[in-house]
Amino acid sequence: MMDDFFSKPMHILLVDDNPNNLKVLSEAIQRYGWKARMATDGESAIEQTEYAAPDLILLDVMMPGIDGFETCRRLKANSITQNIPVIFMTALSDATDKVKGLEIGAVDYITKPFQQEEVIARLKLHLKISYLTRTLEQRVEERTIELTQSLQQLQQAQLQLIQNEKMSALGNLVAGIAHEMNNPLGFIAATLKQAKPNINDVLEHLRLYQESLPNPSDAIIEHAEEIDLDFCIEDLAKMIDSMTMACDRIKNISTSLRTFSRADRDYKQPFNLHEGIDSTILILKHRLKANENRPAIEVFTEYGDIPQVECFPGQLNQVFMNLLANAIDALEEASTGRSYEDITANPNQITITTLLENQYVKVIIADNGVGMSEEVQQRIFDHLFTTKGVNKGTGLGLAIAKQIIVDKHDGQINCVSVPGEGTKFVITMPI
Repeated sequence: MMDDFFSKPMHILLVDDNPNNLKVLSEAIQRYGWKARMATDGESAIEQTEYAAPDLILLDVMMPGIDGFETCRRLKANSITQNIPVIFMTALSDATDKVKGLEIGAVDYITKPFQQEEVIARLKLHLKISYLTRTLEQRVEERTIELTQSLQQLQQAQLQLIQNEKMSALGNLVAGIAHEMNNPLGFIAATLKQAKPNINDVLEHLRLYQESLPNPSDAIIEHAEEIDLDFCIEDLAKMIDSMTMACDRIKNISTSLRTFSRADRDYKQPFNLHEGIDSTILILKHRLKANENRPAIEVFTEYGDIPQVECFPGQLNQVFMNLLANAIDALEEASTGRSYEDITANPNQITITTLLENQYVKVIIADNGVGMSEEVQQRIFDHLFTTKGVNKGTGLGLAIAKQIIVDKHDGQINCVSVPGEGTKFVITMPI
């Protein structure tokens, strides 16, 4: 059936305001035996798609009028066009664009400048996925077992694609920020180190002046009183020490950012889980702070004496990120309708516990948020299942977390939750 599908000419809609890009892409597509349609802006692309649906859309991000993201949103909001796979074309440096495009419904992205072989390979892959998805219900009665396996494989491939691209984009972004922080930070730290003895020399010189001229003029006495000279001398050293401590704090933040964004190799490596958890808490710190609706969310870490774990550190950091972000969401929801005073008396809390049992490490992430019903608990790890509102959740976070723990690390992830009391996720992995 797949061969029959590709025996028909595929229609690819190319959307780009650059005529040269359209020319190069259309020639490559036509050489492969497919049909190319073209549009130079989002509005005309939507009109074409509604009139004659293509099999796949290659969509540029930056265009006049409505950009690629808004064009994709409108296509996905329309029942006529929502199932047409969209692949974004974006500049190689647009790390955040890649994540954003995948989250609003695109199936993939192609970076500019693109290679024709890569474009054809990705188009072919997603045309296959689109075809299998569309025909799944038609074939389910006669080939239930085969199609179920195919669907699982496709879901795993999609999860892996999204996971890799999200972590790659986020990792590059975070690592870049940490790297850029280090140069000015090093300069400030070195300057402060030199400033302290210089200031002490100046103060000693001032003291010698005071001893040599014991009877200063009225103007000097008045100025000393006006600026509170004794306090300034005492406070100056404290200010230098405070700035040095701030530099150390920023240095620790930079180290944590690099820990969080570390790239995974093709093989497992020893990793300190506590470093990964701490770096993830740091990344999410802005969401933990107090706001006008609630006090700060308290995070308690109860770390046991556990060894390093052979794992893929970047992937585990993503699991910690997903679980902690979900816990914060639950506590935000639990704060709705409660007074500031009530939350202060019964504070929002997240507790992270690690312990060693036989040859297994356990990581327990618990919150005292809204909790979940038994029905929701049964589905939380399902592909695309979410309890959040529109544009607030993809339904992929926990599915990806389960794939990472179970498939990549031979572990388990379980959820225990009581409505109104909170939720606890338990991760178990072999050392």
